[in-house]
Amino acid sequence: MPSQRRYYLIIPVFLLASALFAGLFGPGAQSVSAAPQKNAASGSDEAVKSSIESFTRIYDIIDQNYADKLSPDKAIYKGAIPGMLRTLDPHSNFFDPKDFAGLREEQHGRYFGVGMTIGPQPRTGKTIVIHPFGGTPAYRAGIRPGDVLIEVNDKRVDTLTSTEIADMLRGPKGTKVQVVVNREGVAKPITFNLVRDEIPRNSVDEAFWVKPGIAFMRVQQFTETTSKEIEENLKTLGEQNIRGLILDLRENPGGLLQEGVAVAGHWLDRGQVVVSHKGRAYSEKPYLARGSQYGENYPVVVLVNRYSASAAEIVAGALQDHDRAWILGETTFGKGLVQTVYPLSDNTGLALTTQHYYTPSGRLIQRNYSNISFLDYYYGKRGDVKDPMDVKQTDLGRTVYGGGGITPDENFPTPKLDLFEINVLRKNSFFNYAGHYFAGHDAKLPQGWIPDEGVLNDFHDYLMKQGVQFTEADWTRDHSWLRDQLRTELYITAFSYEDSQKVAVEQDPEVQKAVEAMPKAAHLLAESKARYEKQRASLR
Repeated sequence: MPSQRRYYLIIPVFLLASALFAGLFGPGAQSVSAAPQKNAASGSDEAVKSSIESFTRIYDIIDQNYADKLSPDKAIYKGAIPGMLRTLDPHSNFFDPKDFAGLREEQHGRYFGVGMTIGPQPRTGKTIVIHPFGGTPAYRAGIRPGDVLIEVNDKRVDTLTSTEIADMLRGPKGTKVQVVVNREGVAKPITFNLVRDEIPRNSVDEAFWVKPGIAFMRVQQFTETTSKEIEENLKTLGEQNIRGLILDLRENPGGLLQEGVAVAGHWLDRGQVVVSHKGRAYSEKPYLARGSQYGENYPVVVLVNRYSASAAEIVAGALQDHDRAWILGETTFGKGLVQTVYPLSDNTGLALTTQHYYTPSGRLIQRNYSNISFLDYYYGKRGDVKDPMDVKQTDLGRTVYGGGGITPDENFPTPKLDLFEINVLRKNSFFNYAGHYFAGHDAKLPQGWIPDEGVLNDFHDYLMKQGVQFTEADWTRDHSWLRDQLRTELYITAFSYEDSQKVAVEQDPEVQKAVEAMPKAAHLLAESKARYEKQRASLR
């Protein structure tokens, strides 16, 4: 499955990043002075002044008497301000200069560097290459997954963190950087002389035909370029030839609200409401669809899961409320708060919840976060959290609920892994075996390659040597899963990360289910068009 994380121990970090990213972007960044003031309360000035004076006295006591020298940055940027925001809601957030620069980089969807993902190796802590991105300087030079980074520009990096090394690899376009790695099966270190380039962070990472007439498109997040990428990919596919589209929003943490509006609007009639928002200092504002030439002519199935949030929920909610798409998967995250990003002094930033957003039918999908810890809000088990008091109807009269994310039209829970599968992933066995395999084989494979029994038997023996506990019954039961995961992993080195993800999509049972569900989406589309024509006739 494409949602199956290759580097298993990075999952908690990824989920935290997703959860934070889900609350970052509202209607647009603005300076503090631009914040609307007309409805702000003004009767509590004295209380605020008194509280600030109390805080100042407490800070002075700590500054003068704490056992160690106090760092103002740590006390204010890492302590006081985040602590204050945490009492408000789970999505308001403060960014120090480094985090704010990273936020803006994510928003713009590009950076300058060599184009590879790196991370710590669980067993040793050494920083290794997880994968290069296709077409980038690292990919063209032949850097592979599993390569251990030992030097960057003649500086040893053994004791540096992956973040510190990543900072060293970035730099202005056209500048040179030398990278030295150790590779399994190669006796001496390998030196790569790279030239930094612009590395696009495409938010639409997959767009291809899964069957004749059925297109697949995955949106990872909503950045400044997402709607443009959607249009370009549909043009490349030949949108006029699409007979059905699978739109994958699984694990999409959200992003820019206006990009979510533009994306949803591609498949809606011009003038239809995509989303509306309102807050204490803002009047209610609806966002309307622009429509498109071909987007209203074919059925759409949208894939979601529990980590589809924010702008991803805006898209799913709009298409569901207007009966424009069949929603398949799990109930989404339930994030219906809009953050406005305020740039502050010292290159810091504040993402503050300023509004709530509502789907076209009027649903507030924000999940209840009162009397619950931060960790439980993001990672805890979720029951039936829809609000029975927030009952709405779609255009065709189907019942939908607010208060707990977007409930899919058809449930498809993420398949649970058995103990053997979990252990294989925890030990990063597919990732590690790829380095072992290509240490003794050519790094090129024929198109359409599938691991044969010889490769699988070799992997079987490799797992035993690595101490992975399993029985032959486990091996037989999970044989197909092992083959598919192994194929996906080896494709990264043999072809590219992007090619491997295409293979993962083709093997994904939920994508196959989406193909089967396309007639249901087609029925909704036909019913919606019939309703529209009936309304037009009544106005004549």
